[in-house]
Amino acid sequence: QVQLVESGGGLVQPGGSLGLSCAASGTIVRSDVMGWYRQTPGKEREFVARIGSGIPIYADSVKGRFTIAADNAKNTVYLQMNSLKPEDTAVYYCYVQKIVGGDYWGQGTQVTVSS
Repeated sequence: QVQLVESGGGLVQPGGSLGLSCAASGTIVRSDVMGWYRQTPGKEREFVARIGSGIPIYADSVKGRFTIAADNAKNTVYLQMNSLKPEDTAVYYCYVQKIVGGDYWGQGTQVTVSS
C-alpha cells in the first residue's frame, strides 16, 4: 500500500514559477514510475510528466517549461513549473505506477495561474 501526499500548489501570476512535491509512503523503487496528471472542471485528466528509472517524459504542452525529478531516497517526486500560463490552471495529481503492486494517486493540489 502506498499513500501520496502532495504539497506546493497555490496562486501564481502568468510567467511565474511554482514547485510541487509528492511524498510517497511505502517502498518505491527506481523502476517504479512517478508522475503528475492535471485536471480542470469538465475535462478528462491530462498527462503532464512522469519519471521512471531516471528517464523523464513530458507532455508537449509543458515541454521546456516544466521539470520533473525524483529523489528515490526520500520517495519523493518534484515538479518545477516555470513560465506558467493561465491554461496551466488545474488540480495537479501525483501518481505512482509500481512495477509490482498497482497504481496509486494523491489527493490533488490546486494550481491557479492568474493576474
